[in-house]
Amino acid sequence: MLTLNNVEVIYNDVILVLKGMSMEIPTGKIIGLLGSNGAGKSTTLKAISGLLKPEDGEVTDGNIEFLGQQIQNKDAADIVRMGIFQVMEGRRVFEHLTVTENLVAGGYSRQGGGLSTDIEQVFAYFPHLEARRRQTAGYLSGGEQQMLAIGRALMAKPRLMMLDEPSLGLAPLLVREIFDIIKRINTEQGTTILLVEQNANLTLEVADHAYIMENGRIVLDGHPDDLRKNADVREFYLGLTEVGQRKSYRDVKHYKRRKRWLS
Repeated sequence: MLTLNNVEVIYNDVILVLKGMSMEIPTGKIIGLLGSNGAGKSTTLKAISGLLKPEDGEVTDGNIEFLGQQIQNKDAADIVRMGIFQVMEGRRVFEHLTVTENLVAGGYSRQGGGLSTDIEQVFAYFPHLEARRRQTAGYLSGGEQQMLAIGRALMAKPRLMMLDEPSLGLAPLLVREIFDIIKRINTEQGTTILLVEQNANLTLEVADHAYIMENGRIVLDGHPDDLRKNADVREFYLGLTEVGQRKSYRDVKHYKRRKRWLS
């Protein structure tokens, strides 16, 4: 469905962020993109969704292909109409609109009717929102705003939905609930999902394939089961020792082994 081929992104004609980024997202799958802060994950999503220009960023090499068309030079609005929808980090709901009005806004780019039916479908996925359908979005909790942001994306009927750090700042039980719903959306709607996260444990639970990104490039990828067995992934992303025990704070602070992919 979506392919990135040796993509290079530069900000302000000076700062090189993506350095030969290559990745493939097959139709109907959940693909995880893991990495620490500053690895280039959000820049990757912005390159796909056409949101680099407002931040003085540019794809300077390589290409991004969606359903057989190169999209690296298209406007963000055109990319949304093609079926790609990004749920931004930090939720970004329309705070002064109600929950229902936010959902209606999410369906702005689509053609045809059925908005009411799809709103009820969103409420079926997120019962917390149904009870607050007339409430102003700015007064929702952080978890409810994240649910609303995902529901607003669903209203656009995307072929590819990209989620940027949906677990950020949320309680563990709420994070688990949201990840379960993401899995349901993929299974029931057939929506392809690119999940950008720092929560490696949950991402590897729901993903069909995962990539690990550092310093603007992919350093490792594979099936989640294989990645869990990788010694570097276990140590640096899952926080486990070689015998499967949780690492102590002292162990994390004073680790000695260097990541093999940086050698």
